[in-house]
Amino acid sequence: MTDTIKSLSSLLTEGKTSSVELCQDYLARIERLNPALNAFVTVDAEKTLLDAAAADALRAAGNAGPLTGVPIAHKDIFCAEGWLTTCGSKMLSNFVSPYDAHVIEQFKAAGMPCLGKTNMDEFAMGSSNETSYYGPVRNPWDPSRVPGGSSGGSAAAVAGRLAPAATGTDTGGSIRQPAALTGITGLKPTYGVVSRYGMIAFASSLDQAGPMATTAEDCGLLLNVMAGFDPRDSTSLERGKEDYTRDLNLPLAGLKIGLPREFFGAGLSGDTARAVEEAITQLKKLGAQTVEVGLPNSNLSVAAYYVLAPAEASSNLSRFDGVRYGYRTPEYKDLTEMYEKTRAEGFGSEVKRRIMIGAYVLSHGYYDAYYLQAQKLRRLIAQDFVEAFKQCDVILGPTAPTTAFKLGEKTADPVEMYLSDIYTIAVNLAGLPGMSLPCGFDAQGLPIGLQLIGDYFAEARMLNVAHQYQMASDWHTRAPTL
Repeated sequence: MTDTIKSLSSLLTEGKTSSVELCQDYLARIERLNPALNAFVTVDAEKTLLDAAAADALRAAGNAGPLTGVPIAHKDIFCAEGWLTTCGSKMLSNFVSPYDAHVIEQFKAAGMPCLGKTNMDEFAMGSSNETSYYGPVRNPWDPSRVPGGSSGGSAAAVAGRLAPAATGTDTGGSIRQPAALTGITGLKPTYGVVSRYGMIAFASSLDQAGPMATTAEDCGLLLNVMAGFDPRDSTSLERGKEDYTRDLNLPLAGLKIGLPREFFGAGLSGDTARAVEEAITQLKKLGAQTVEVGLPNSNLSVAAYYVLAPAEASSNLSRFDGVRYGYRTPEYKDLTEMYEKTRAEGFGSEVKRRIMIGAYVLSHGYYDAYYLQAQKLRRLIAQDFVEAFKQCDVILGPTAPTTAFKLGEKTADPVEMYLSDIYTIAVNLAGLPGMSLPCGFDAQGLPIGLQLIGDYFAEARMLNVAHQYQMASDWHTRAPTL
């Protein structure tokens, strides 16, 4: 199956296939492979094919946009009207959304049929997609391993060719890290470029939606659809529309790539370091230059993040109380017991852990010692990037310290799990754009991800670098045998 958004769009434009036929092919593949991968939580073939037929009608009438008829999967964190929207939690296991998230509205307006809702870590809390109420997602390259999280279902769906593209969200690396572990391309835009309206909140100052696909070019095409001002989201940035694919074919001559010394030290696996070095060599052949930069406070990013994100989560998740929607405990004596039992039964252990940490750091006597200190660190981390970008155009490094680890390998040690995001978290704390693209495989045949970080609103430049690298390599074309 031809799996790039660009190629599928061309086939539809040339009349060589229809949206209904494409969706039928993908639905058949989902039916065959999803039981083993657990990438999708909800599939509704009838809804999908109705969307596809409507897209075909638009094409027949000459009213098609560039992506009309190309199917896409959506992470189950986005509210979609008439679709079960669970956020990977028992708490929302019966919630059918009455409205569309802004991101869903944008894709509907573009005429892209929804293939289904993808599995995810519960309330996007996790780095391995093992905290989902619906069970772990499995990595298509090796089903005994994790696909990364929290957008692991979307990543596995794209890597396993169950969907040509998918939406994801990134709070501390949750698009980039699973993209790296499954060998696909994933992009986290600048904070505020994509509306968070209808995206179930984890940590509101960090959450950002973005595209996941096989190529950088596809991510640019998808970001063209997703991005845009939305007055319903107070953090949405009022900026004009732009074409994120406009610079894809610019040469890299004169490009300055910053290499943070902090990203290439202890903890980085040998195979990952080698693959990243080979990618740097390839980019130099394309005309880029490298310069060493410093991000001296990046080693504090995990600590700062795991104060700030749980603090925001404890506030955001207080709305799940069994009163208005979602799960409610079947037996209780009074309102207080209903709250307590509903939350005790509805949330999984990782979500409870983060709510408790968040409530603690926001409590009287600890707010100044933890939460305010973490906010100060956040500012220092962002300032490091400001100084680094005075010396370079993009920053490059590994996306994750290792390749995909075994299911269950890190569940007993939350801190070790949290360190999976050591190279990605600083980007969210600073609100910068970042992306991951495949750059090789380790000795066990598992994909390795290369991370690019751009200055604010430099998505087009980042996509240019990624596209030029992908034109000179073939890592992104490789798919697991399923």
